[in-house]
Amino acid sequence: MSVVDRLAAAGIDLPRPAVPIASYVPWVRCGDLLHLSGQLPFRPDGSLISGKCGHDLSVQQGSEAARACAIMLLAQINMAIGTLETIDRIVKLGVYVNSSAEFLDHPKVANGASDLFEEIFGERGRHCRSAVGVTALPLGVAVEVDAIIALKADGMRDRQGFDQ
Repeated sequence: MSVVDRLAAAGIDLPRPAVPIASYVPWVRCGDLLHLSGQLPFRPDGSLISGKCGHDLSVQQGSEAARACAIMLLAQINMAIGTLETIDRIVKLGVYVNSSAEFLDHPKVANGASDLFEEIFGERGRHCRSAVGVTALPLGVAVEVDAIIALKADGMRDRQGFDQ
């Protein structure tokens, strides 16, 4: 089954990739690796999932926010390389969880992103990961996720950075 078929089976329509809100590019190519800047959790209506896990949001709500970040990462990858079919492996995720000082379930929140990548890419979606609690994130969002993606050698367009 293709990646597009798996996305459709999961009921996922890729959104338009988010535009950077500061001085950075959404992705950088380095050889066969694609490094993606942190993505925020957008709902399908374009609003952001905001709040603090352990205070305003449950673990499940935080996990849903991490999943939304992963969907935006897929949209950025698709913009960068033109297809998700040339992904060789999801290498690493960095998951930043806006959380109260008492909150200890960062890995469970991060599973929202990790589980999506495994659902869509199977074994190629299993990856290394960091799950870190922070006191605040841009725009007050609940979660931010960045990624490193390995691409098949012939799977890169010959371009770099922001191209929207």
